[in-house]
Amino acid sequence: MTGILDKKIALVTGGGSGIGRATCIALANEGASVAIADLNPETGNSTLNHLKNMGAKALYIESDMSSASSVKEMIDITTKKLGGLDCAVNNAGIQGELSSTSECSEENWNNIISVNLTGVWLCMKHEIIHMLKYKSGTIVNVSSSFGLVGSPNMPAYSASKHGVLGLTKTAALECAQAGIRINAICPGTVKTPLVDNLLKEQPDIMESIIQRLPMKRLGKPEEIGISIAWLCSDKSTFATGMVMTIDGGLTTQ
Repeated sequence: MTGILDKKIALVTGGGSGIGRATCIALANEGASVAIADLNPETGNSTLNHLKNMGAKALYIESDMSSASSVKEMIDITTKKLGGLDCAVNNAGIQGELSSTSECSEENWNNIISVNLTGVWLCMKHEIIHMLKYKSGTIVNVSSSFGLVGSPNMPAYSASKHGVLGLTKTAALECAQAGIRINAICPGTVKTPLVDNLLKEQPDIMESIIQRLPMKRLGKPEEIGISIAWLCSDKSTFATGMVMTIDGGLTTQ
């Protein structure tokens, strides 16, 4: 397969499902070899089999983004087995429990922050260390529309996603002259397992979500994946420190 990422080597965290899986498929469609990192072997291997059936070169790595040693090992395995790292998509994240700021437990707060924010920082740290050796590379961090606006009953999630944008902008400035571009993407409400879990907890919320969206529909994971592929490619060479919002107009209101 050839495309805008032909011969590139990519890593996608949280690649087993949702936006991560769609991103793996989009990158492979554009010619990239893909390392699929996910804590869940079942979903990770499902994505791996899909990519192999497409004819893509791919591997699955069981990884825990909240563990510094696991993240470093993930980067080491990717670079050794695939031969390098040109594009990294830091997508892995959890929703955690829904609760107000005053009722959010320390355990819930720490769990969400450790994966969604500290995990992204750990990934960026080791990705940048590798990319600096070659003065080349692209990183895309997956934030959220709730990294731009608040979300009642999701204090840790919103805080973590706001933090991802701060990390993105800071690292982009640090790496601007080093040949490394770092951007973020803010998806709105997309039909993913994360949203499915939310609907299980609050089954009556779907109609209110749809009504808040100017386009009156949920996003599709594929719509996010192809945008990430563009940010990873040489089609976006003057873009760094950018926050790309794909939310059906939600935060435009």
